[in-house]
Amino acid sequence: MRVAIAGGTGFIGSALTKALLERKDEVWIISRKSSENQPKRPGLNRLTWSELEASPSLLEGIDAIVNLTGESINQRWTSAAKQRVMDSRITAAARISKLVTSLKHKPPLVLNASGISAYGISADGIFDEESPTKVTDFLSEVVQKWEQAADLIPAKRLVKLRVGVVLDKKEGAFPLMAMPYRLFGGGKIGSGKQWLSWIHLADMIGLILFILDNDKIQGAVNGCSPDPVTNDDFGRAIGKAMGRPHWFPVPAFLMRTLFGEMSTLLLDGQRALPRKAPENGFTFRYPTVDSAMNELVGRG
Repeated sequence: MRVAIAGGTGFIGSALTKALLERKDEVWIISRKSSENQPKRPGLNRLTWSELEASPSLLEGIDAIVNLTGESINQRWTSAAKQRVMDSRITAAARISKLVTSLKHKPPLVLNASGISAYGISADGIFDEESPTKVTDFLSEVVQKWEQAADLIPAKRLVKLRVGVVLDKKEGAFPLMAMPYRLFGGGKIGSGKQWLSWIHLADMIGLILFILDNDKIQGAVNGCSPDPVTNDDFGRAIGKAMGRPHWFPVPAFLMRTLFGEMSTLLLDGQRALPRKAPENGFTFRYPTVDSAMNELVGRG
């Protein structure tokens, strides 16, 4: 396949690029800055948004566009930061909409990243792709406007991949989540009852490849494992895999003091389940939190 990735140098984008090249697909990474000094690799091409805006035909004949672009939410949520988070996502979707509109031969698929926050904060709800979305906080508002912008992309098949917390040994949020356990200081955060919808990076990449190859899948797709867990159970799974205690609770007020509004990432959540991909034949390599932890930090 010939696949363009906006945000191809990020955490998920880099892993996806590697996986696509390994299976002999051609990749076009779209970024803001020129990459003249980047090493050349067979099958890998690089374009800037400015180059595409001047010559959209550079992507004529592309089979799919994957949009993973977005300002990191892992920063203190000042008014300016929140605006950047919102604008970066809406702008990227709008750019892709304009690009696809201008192409004579439109790509059969556009996969636009989204978030599990689409369903809003909930202590007891269970959400699959058929569940209604709801605005309850900043992140759910971001996802709502992000998906509204994506809906304007004139693609034959549009997939809105609602990504959960992606777990990897070296990148993303997990190394910080596991650090207290390495120091024998791990425990639940706040009440520990808040739900965490997670997915191993290997399954995240496998799911994107599955969507690229399966033209029956469209619309919303929950990018999370079939085993969402509470914060307390997630921590216990880390401790069990590491052989470390799970005993040192962190009070909610401390998280709010340290991180402000961003503390919602640790203190709130939603219980999302993937229905669409498994019903179409997708199989998770790490379907349970224990299997994921054994691979990420297990002593074996």
